[in-house]
Amino acid sequence: MIESYSSMDSTNSQDEDSAEATMVANLLPLASISQQPYVSELLSFTLDRLHKEPELLRVDSERIRRQMQEVAVGNYRAFISASDALVSIREEVSFVDKHLESLISEIPKLTSGCTEFIDSAQQILEKRKLNQTLLANHSTLLDLLEIPQLIDTCVRNGNYDEALDLEAFVGKLSTLHPKLPVIQALAAEVRHMTQALLSQLLQKLRSNIQLPECLRIIGYIRRIGVFGESEMRLQFLRCREAWLVSILDDLDQRNVYDYLKGMVNCYRMHLFDVVSQYRAIFADDTSRSEENYDGGLLFSWAMHQITSHLNTLKVMLPKITEGVTLSNILEQCMYCAMGLGWVGLDFRGLLPPLFEENLIVSVQYLNYFRRICVQQLKIFSLSWSRIVGSHYQLLAFQPMAQQKKVWRTSLHHLP
Repeated sequence: MIESYSSMDSTNSQDEDSAEATMVANLLPLASISQQPYVSELLSFTLDRLHKEPELLRVDSERIRRQMQEVAVGNYRAFISASDALVSIREEVSFVDKHLESLISEIPKLTSGCTEFIDSAQQILEKRKLNQTLLANHSTLLDLLEIPQLIDTCVRNGNYDEALDLEAFVGKLSTLHPKLPVIQALAAEVRHMTQALLSQLLQKLRSNIQLPECLRIIGYIRRIGVFGESEMRLQFLRCREAWLVSILDDLDQRNVYDYLKGMVNCYRMHLFDVVSQYRAIFADDTSRSEENYDGGLLFSWAMHQITSHLNTLKVMLPKITEGVTLSNILEQCMYCAMGLGWVGLDFRGLLPPLFEENLIVSVQYLNYFRRICVQQLKIFSLSWSRIVGSHYQLLAFQPMAQQKKVWRTSLHHLP
């Protein structure tokens, strides 16, 4: 019973306190609804806490002030930027105002400029008409401007007939329109491409090609029309000579026999081919007489090749010391000269002096070797006779004769 009364007393006291707080809160004037929680909390404080509250509020105020200072210090750049932006905006506004005034003053000039624009537009319209005419013939002009590229493509792919047809077409255009800069520039570029074509054709003549290919190449060179007839013959022989020289340069000169063998085979096969090709290609032009037409150009060139061949033999033959090898080289040279005789280049009569000189030197070396051998045999015979005489004298000595019998007996008993 006592506990129930005490609990009832405590409940009554709490109700009285809450009612008192509500009454006091109603008596205090509130600035806003946001302050009402603090006022309610303030009314629930004790007297001691109320005495301390002003100091606590001062401390909180000081803390908040310091925080505000820290925030201001930490974001001072933003404040400065905002201030600078404000100043800049003011300046820009004044600048725009000034330019608006100048724009108003420039409007008359704009009007005159429009008038000039209309005049220039008339000129542009006239040029436009010309451009329209150009556009109408665009495909034709494009085909003309692509001719150098087409010639280059034809040359790269070996289509020489098409390239020369295009070159002839441009030549006709250049003759018909000598005062048009475009046509003349086109003709100059085509001439440059023709030089490249000529270089490629001459390069083919410096390679291993047969008579049909030689005929085609000479036909192309004649169509180009750069060389005269005699100069064309000379170019043909020069290119074929360069091919022969390249073959000889590829031979290994360290082995004299192999080098001479390869050189003789080269002249036997390829020199015969070159002379035959020359006579077949220029047969129509040499019907009168080759010597009268080109001054014996082929004959002079062939003699130069034979002379070069003989000079090489003269230099290389002394390096051969074996008679069999020398005989083989002579046989191959005679066979080569006999084969070239079918085209009038038989040089067998010039070979014996070269080989005779080398053979004489070889025979001299053999005679010298024979004399040395005879002398050495004589010396050896004298020495041998002395050795044999000493041997018989030694065997006649009695102890040595007995020892000889012992050796023979021992040899018979060997297993």
